[in-house]
Amino acid sequence: MYIQQLYTGCLSEAAYYIEDNGEAAIIDPIRDTQSYLDLATERNARIKYIFETHFHADFVSGHLELSTKTGAPIVFGPQTETKYKILVAADGQDFMIGRLKLTVLHTPGHTIESTCYLLHDETGSPYCIFTGDTLFAGDVGRPDLSSGDMSSEELAAMLYHSLQAKIKVLPDHVIVYPAHGPGSSCGKNIGPNAFSTIGEEKENNYALTAPDQESFIKAITDGLGAPPSYFKVNARINKEGYKNLDELLKKGLQPVSISELVQWKKEEKDFIILDTRPAEQFTEGFIPDSIFIGLEGRFAEWAGTLLPFDTDILLVTEPGREEESLVRLTRVGFERNIGFLDGGFEAWKKSGGQIDLIIGVEPDELAMDIPFDDHLLVVDVRKPSEFEAAHVKDAFNFPLDSMRDPVSMAALGENDNLYIHCGGGYRSVIASSLMKRQGFHNLRNVVGGMEKIKGTDVPLILI
Repeated sequence: MYIQQLYTGCLSEAAYYIEDNGEAAIIDPIRDTQSYLDLATERNARIKYIFETHFHADFVSGHLELSTKTGAPIVFGPQTETKYKILVAADGQDFMIGRLKLTVLHTPGHTIESTCYLLHDETGSPYCIFTGDTLFAGDVGRPDLSSGDMSSEELAAMLYHSLQAKIKVLPDHVIVYPAHGPGSSCGKNIGPNAFSTIGEEKENNYALTAPDQESFIKAITDGLGAPPSYFKVNARINKEGYKNLDELLKKGLQPVSISELVQWKKEEKDFIILDTRPAEQFTEGFIPDSIFIGLEGRFAEWAGTLLPFDTDILLVTEPGREEESLVRLTRVGFERNIGFLDGGFEAWKKSGGQIDLIIGVEPDELAMDIPFDDHLLVVDVRKPSEFEAAHVKDAFNFPLDSMRDPVSMAALGENDNLYIHCGGGYRSVIASSLMKRQGFHNLRNVVGGMEKIKGTDVPLILI
């Protein structure tokens, strides 16, 4: 028996490779499937099945790509309906992978079709369970990502019964392998670990320790923030199907010359320049109107949250990172990628093209400016929960995920001197680039964000 978790950090997503006696199965693959194919080849195994725990909302699954390349059937749990061919498994149905038995456990609640897969070892004993978004380490799946016209409370009630009847009855030693780890928006507050055990969860998971159904529903629905805007798009793509990745790469990896870009700008062609270089490079110089989302952060998640899916995207990247940028965009459903700038920003600069920049200031400088500038406005782009825990006195909380709509920036005054900050400096650069696109140039990025602000004389409100 061989099991490997394949973790994608910027999505906090876990796929799984299971193998025994030359037969393998993949659970919850992401869209770029080469790592699974390589692993099977390396281990001289044949991918026999592709299992999906549910319609993922936070990324585009690789089930169609992988099935086309391997011939393996795509298996979903009960009550699943798609526009492509799948095997709809029955609750309790068994699948053999070598000497291992994988049992289908239908666990509706996160979504209607949500399903867990219980793996038995060579002796027939329960060994581990792949829980998808039904159960995480320290949390459970949020019940508000839509399954027809059911309310969050109705789905939460279903989830309660699923956990009681199918999960809590398992032996304590059974390993829990979820589809997500910390940072994912698929749960309310996922713990720091990417796996656990049934025993640990029964003892420590707030959702599993709720004394009754009413308490459970209240615990998992209270304080639940809105999901990222792109979740509905990705869930629909996973249900209906998508374009072949190889075709998207062929189109998206076409070099675009400086002269072509200049001409597009003159023609006012409708497209977005997406700059994926590190934040410190972007702030020192970028093509005007570019949007920054750096590969070093939660790139795919912020791209899905902030960028439109119906507009062409031109990439500006570090040399050699064009394909990585493109692949990570396709993971969340972007399919209108029209190429990358040949030579990147350096080529643009050498050509004499106009350059914009973002001024960075240290928190100490912010502390000195606050008493003497009546027009100074500190803009905190962190989540409301982060803002409530600690924030700069008189700061304006403008969460980054609300900046998708340019109209939202009407709250900022033309005469304000804007000092933008987040937690560590990544989100504030994204926000600054979006504000620049809307004509706000009297802004400064506070380097290091709240992490560095806390060690200075900047006045704070602590809760």
